[in-house]
Amino acid sequence: MRDKELKKIIVDALEDLKGESINCLAVGHLTSVTEYMVIVTGRSSTHIKSLADNVVKKVKEASAEIIGIEGRNQSEWVLVDAGGVVVHLMLASVRALYDLEGLWDFDKPKKTNPESNLS
Repeated sequence: MRDKELKKIIVDALEDLKGESINCLAVGHLTSVTEYMVIVTGRSSTHIKSLADNVVKKVKEASAEIIGIEGRNQSEWVLVDAGGVVVHLMLASVRALYDLEGLWDFDKPKKTNPESNLS
């Protein structure tokens, strides 16, 4: 299965259970680990577990492989590794704290505090 098709299956699975602020990042040109990162916000730990379970179910139904799942017990940040697509399911506070979109956005200049550069 192609990574682009897998990404669509995953996004559809997240939309089925009302995942919020779904963002897909093409990162294949930045890393050899994966082609796409999908980042989604869940309303609660229970919602995040349900979203992760639905992603795993839909990926397996499409005869694709799940390489691993991390963080499911705590469920503030769950990572589902489907090979060419890595899914980050996060509570809003955790997503804001780690800002993965900003971390992986190498096209825009980073905001810096000019005072922090003073010696």
